[in-house]
Amino acid sequence: MHTILVASSKGGAGKTTLTTNLAAHHAVQGKATAILDADRQQSATRWCEKRAELPTAVLPLDGTRRGWRDKLPAGIDVLVIDAAAGAMGDDLEAYVALADAVVVPVLPSMIDLEATVPFLNSLAANPRVKKGKLPVGLVGNRLKPWTSNSQQTLAQLKAWPYPLVAELRDTQAYVLMCALGKSVFDYHSEQLRSHQQDWAPLLRWLKKAG
Repeated sequence: MHTILVASSKGGAGKTTLTTNLAAHHAVQGKATAILDADRQQSATRWCEKRAELPTAVLPLDGTRRGWRDKLPAGIDVLVIDAAAGAMGDDLEAYVALADAVVVPVLPSMIDLEATVPFLNSLAANPRVKKGKLPVGLVGNRLKPWTSNSQQTLAQLKAWPYPLVAELRDTQAYVLMCALGKSVFDYHSEQLRSHQQDWAPLLRWLKKAG
């Protein structure tokens, strides 16, 4: 089972957007896919419920209850974990232990950059991360590439010790699709294909990390 942990200590960074779109991508590829929803808001679970009637449904699992690991079903090819908002490295130990890769979304603002530094430092204390055995990748999220704010954020992220593995442009399409239980990978319009291309570097990185 290939397991991806999506985590950030900053609320509103786009964890659930990354989680649902990554899960949908693998489901569309024919993989048996589940989301372990460790966020008490359960937004990813509601997305799964809306998608339940599709042939590319994603199984929702509750990651907030004790003993969740003992209840993971057999036959899952890909598990995407939506970590709780505000969680630091110590809070995520059980999920990190299961992960093959960690994806950290970062919004283009100084507040988000400053909030991400202590989170990454807390992750760095994990033995697997420290030894380079657990890849950690940064995702610039909701970017407006033509603005100096986004450009400065990308420059800062590229200077950090973890790789910048994707640059996702800002679009209301993600909000609309999430409300429908859908993703950018469920459509074939020219506009959404351009957004799918934004995900390609992340998907390649995850494949290599797995």
